[in-house]
Amino acid sequence: MSHTVLGSVSFGYQLLWGPLRQLRGVQLFVGIDDTTPVDSQHFLAAIDELWSEQAPTLLLSIQSVRLLGDILDHAPATCPWIDVNESQLHDATMAARVHQAHRRGLRLVWRGEPGAHPSPELAPCFLRQMVSLTPEEALAGLRVSLRKHNGAEATLPSRVTSPVVAGHIYESVASWVLAEHCLDEQGAWAVAGWPMEDVLHGYRHQRIQPSHRAVVQLIEAIDADDSVEHIEQILSEEPTLFYRFMRYANSAGLGLRTEIETARQGLLVLGFSVIRAWLLGQLPHATSDLNLQPVRIAMVARARLMDQLMDAGDGDDLRREVFMCGLLSQIDLLLGEPLLAACSRLQLSERVTSAILGHAGPYVPYLDVAIALESPHTHATRVLCDAHEMNIEEVNRALLRTLSNVKHLPPKGLLLV
Repeated sequence: MSHTVLGSVSFGYQLLWGPLRQLRGVQLFVGIDDTTPVDSQHFLAAIDELWSEQAPTLLLSIQSVRLLGDILDHAPATCPWIDVNESQLHDATMAARVHQAHRRGLRLVWRGEPGAHPSPELAPCFLRQMVSLTPEEALAGLRVSLRKHNGAEATLPSRVTSPVVAGHIYESVASWVLAEHCLDEQGAWAVAGWPMEDVLHGYRHQRIQPSHRAVVQLIEAIDADDSVEHIEQILSEEPTLFYRFMRYANSAGLGLRTEIETARQGLLVLGFSVIRAWLLGQLPHATSDLNLQPVRIAMVARARLMDQLMDAGDGDDLRREVFMCGLLSQIDLLLGEPLLAACSRLQLSERVTSAILGHAGPYVPYLDVAIALESPHTHATRVLCDAHEMNIEEVNRALLRTLSNVKHLPPKGLLLV
């Protein structure tokens, strides 16, 4: 029955970021229509089938009290992490289920409103706590961070202590300074979501440069005579570099007679010696700001998801095109200019430009659903799937395949400078 149970649920997701800004986990929001019972064992078996051992930690946020209770009662200790909201623990039956699940070895995560904490009786049942700071707590954390950076902490007559606790997960963190304080200074296990707007706001007066790590990886891959597929993959994981490469491949200075519409086409037409020289020109200006890494990975995740959502069969060129549609749908955030201006500099197919500029054409359903999945509002995903006549089970499978394969560890052997 694992092939049908995923048709009875709808998903959303949020990424969990750890030190070095690696993807440490995925929070998967699970919504169901409570009029249709979902068997917890079949549900967990379907998840397990699609979630690889190499994938990041999976945290299930079950929005159905019935399904959550069934999982707490019957799930094995090997199942994904399960979050339990403080509001649900006011029910004595649910609290008893948490105690029982803890004794069976389930890995539970407490989650509550800003300023709330689990009761002393239930706190030992939870492996982690997922905490939202109050405005006052956030301010205290920022003050501690500022004083540490200014070297004034040790000289303070009365030291302000940080409310951020090592090992916790922090969500709704709106400031990159506070995110750094949580992860780098206080040892938080992860930050749920990423303060993308605040990070990008810091670059409002300068251009965001490509990742130093990605440029080095590409040069090393070319020197090692790696396959075109591997080099294309590395290039596709750095949106700014991908955009610049597509502009470069179609630049008048190269004098190419063919319009380059995909990265693979550009790699084959230009040749690796030309591309290597171009990459060396990018290297001196490349950035090593780790706070941009979650922004890039989230953008690539949307593109990979659109690729998975579209059943293109053997049409590799079509898959590359829909991937590029997803990747460029947010490129304005990194370039700091409107999408229309950014896309006008590229040789894009009408299908891509129609989707990201005019919300029209064959790629719109995949873009709409991919965006909707980046949210805890699971009902919206089901509504869109119905509107676009997309099979919810196939959408859920595509999402799980995508998230289980998102790069979640920094590359080995590369110096982070």
